[in-house]
Amino acid sequence: MSPLPGAFLRLATTALLLLASAGFAAEPPKTPESAVPVPALAGAGPEQALIGVLEAIKVNRLDLAAQRIEALIATQPNFRLAHLIRGDLLLAHAHALENFGNVPKTVPQEKVEDLRAEVLLRSRAFRDRPNGERLPRYLLQMHADQKHALVVDSQRSRLYVFENAAGRPQFVADYYVSLGKNGVEKTREGDQKTPLGVYHVTAKLPRQKLTDFYGAGAYPINYPNAWDKRLGRNGHGIWLHGTPADTYSRAPRASDGCIVLANADLEALGRTVQIGLTPVIIADEIEWTEATALETERQGLADAFESWRSAWESRDAERYLGHYAARFNSGDQDLAAWSQQKRKVNGAKSWIKVAVSRIAMLQYPRESFIVVNFDQDYQSSNLSNTMRKRQYWIKDHGRWRILYEGSQ
Repeated sequence: MSPLPGAFLRLATTALLLLASAGFAAEPPKTPESAVPVPALAGAGPEQALIGVLEAIKVNRLDLAAQRIEALIATQPNFRLAHLIRGDLLLAHAHALENFGNVPKTVPQEKVEDLRAEVLLRSRAFRDRPNGERLPRYLLQMHADQKHALVVDSQRSRLYVFENAAGRPQFVADYYVSLGKNGVEKTREGDQKTPLGVYHVTAKLPRQKLTDFYGAGAYPINYPNAWDKRLGRNGHGIWLHGTPADTYSRAPRASDGCIVLANADLEALGRTVQIGLTPVIIADEIEWTEATALETERQGLADAFESWRSAWESRDAERYLGHYAARFNSGDQDLAAWSQQKRKVNGAKSWIKVAVSRIAMLQYPRESFIVVNFDQDYQSSNLSNTMRKRQYWIKDHGRWRILYEGSQ
């Protein structure tokens, strides 16, 4: 049974408005609907299948859209957004539709608005997928043991996975995510915000050790990090985790600060995660840059880092301390206290050797500094030690200098 002409037009128009706001072309086809080609979706995942439904609506193929939405629900019966679209398609047989998500007024409208926001974010992400020509400016350098990096774009509710391809980040996957109810930039316990910054996965919590609320499992990250603590931020328990069994996905802003994925997406993501190694960079909105510009930035910092290492070996205290910013801090030591200690310690050495390896460089979102993590093998005339170290480097009067330094 085909929908009534008026209802058909209203639903198609509503869908076109949604698709236009998401960046899809909104020009209705000039050819009969049966002649309009729509790409096949064999083997498509749930999100791509959903996009296929919207594409069919866009070209006025409501028959195909109905077939596709039924197939999607058959495989993902807990996908609430799919059920909402299915309801619209069914209602279009009976009367004109006023808007996307024509549900009874007894249904809380904020729930419908959440689903509207979700479909727009998913559609925009499909249109704006990275093409490899531009890279996130945060991933200056990963060391060889880091196989992947995760970058979250909070405005788009999207998590992007980049593979370490011979030192250069290469886009491999992306997933819809839900974030904090009150947005981002977490500062205190209970503010229901997702933090912004550079973090690392610290553990894997399997499904068996958690309640159903966390779905397929969880991956905690190290919030608050050293920078958060320096700014007085507190709170804990920021995880990447899944959804309850009766929920395919949550609204874009629905967590208490965690990053929430569909269970199948979390399981796929888990195959790329390395405990203690995988960086998780959470940004307002990803800043993209050309590969050449990223390499220029990386090389400039690499040169400054090598100059710092060489200066330390030289035992020239003033040359060495010239690599530290006036706002430098390390625990309870400011630059003055640090300088006093280093002059005393270095002056007692007859020789120093410093070897560094496994160097990673990650730009901090919203801030002007870069996080540098590395292994340090320190040898001197009266002391030897090895440690994993972390520094924050900042441009200070046109020159790279160290803002923070500590063990990792």
